[in-house]
Order: sequence, then C-alpha cells, then structure tokens
Amino acid sequence: MMLRPAEISNADRYRLLIGTVLPRPIAWVSSLDAEGRPNLAPFSYFTVACSDPMTLLFCPQMPAATGRAKDTLPNVRERPEFVVNICDESTVEAMNATSAPLPPGRSEFEHAGVAPAESVTVFVPRVAAAPVAYECRLQRIVDVGEGPGSGSVVFGEVLCVHIRDALWVDGKVPLEGLRPVGRLAGNAYARVTDVFELRRPD
Repeated sequence: MMLRPAEISNADRYRLLIGTVLPRPIAWVSSLDAEGRPNLAPFSYFTVACSDPMTLLFCPQMPAATGRAKDTLPNVRERPEFVVNICDESTVEAMNATSAPLPPGRSEFEHAGVAPAESVTVFVPRVAAAPVAYECRLQRIVDVGEGPGSGSVVFGEVLCVHIRDALWVDGKVPLEGLRPVGRLAGNAYARVTDVFELRRPD
C-alpha cells in the first residue's frame, strides 16, 4: 500500500503518524502566561536537538478539533522560558490530568494536584515530583503550516538540570531508576520493561 499525504484526510495523517512514530517520550512542559499564571501541559512530539549547547525541542500542534493551540505556545512566545519535566511511572496519572482542556489562566498544577517547585535560572516553576527537570530559555520557534493540523517547533536551551541524586550514577542515568513512560496511539502508553542491546559496527 502507498499513501500520499495530500490524498488522505488530516485525521488519517494524524493517526498514521501517532500510530507509527512511537513510543514517543513525553515533555511535561511548565510555563507562565503574561500575567505570571502557571500552566502545565504534556507534549509527545518531543526530543533532543543537540548537546552543545544542550537543547531540547517540543512541538505544540494546532488541534483540528478545537482550532486553538494549547496555552503553552502563546505563553512561551510572551515569556521566553519554560521547564521540561520528565514524566515517569509515578507521575503519569498527574501528567494525564494536566492534558484536560482547561480555560486559559486556570492552573493545571492546581487542577491535577501537582506540587510546584521553584526553579533556579527561570521564573517558571518546575514539577517537584519529576525525576528530571530541564530549565530552558527559548532559543527559537519554527512554525510549520497554518490552521488545524499545523504545528510549531519550540527549541529551548537548557540552563539548569534538576535530577534525583539516585539517577546520576558515574555520569549515567540508570533506566531502572528513571522508569520513563512513552506515548503510543489513542489512550495507550508504554513502560520501558524489555530492553535489548545491539553493538554498533566498528
């Protein structure tokens, strides 16, 4: 079978992407609006851009159902800083609760019962229970497309990293301690429980 994106619906393109590009890590992004009110939202279009300078990226989408971007994107445009909190098995329920479509200005921290913690290099609070939190300064935003189904790529340079003491061992992060959660299609998530190794060619 061959599918041409231009010949299938936006809904089908979306389902194809989230059903094949997986598992996807989850950026649990905290931000502040122009009035200083906190926001917290998960994004599964998320990865590393580079290590020097240490830079992460996540991609807010324009949902076809609402035609309105999540509050995170306008927040970051107005106040160019944010925190990427890493979600693990112990915080996955709270993370999911913060995906609720709350009205602008209402705090997902309060809605989901998530305790904030003060950051060091940015004004944005981080998630106290997150095993890892990256304080980021906005580097750039690249907009892709227009209208429902479009998206933006948000690049953030990492200024400070908070990581549980037990998760930084001899310069490495033990997977069994981190217990990350990945996003699949629909309402499905994945735990990292079955790991195998392949040695890279010389």
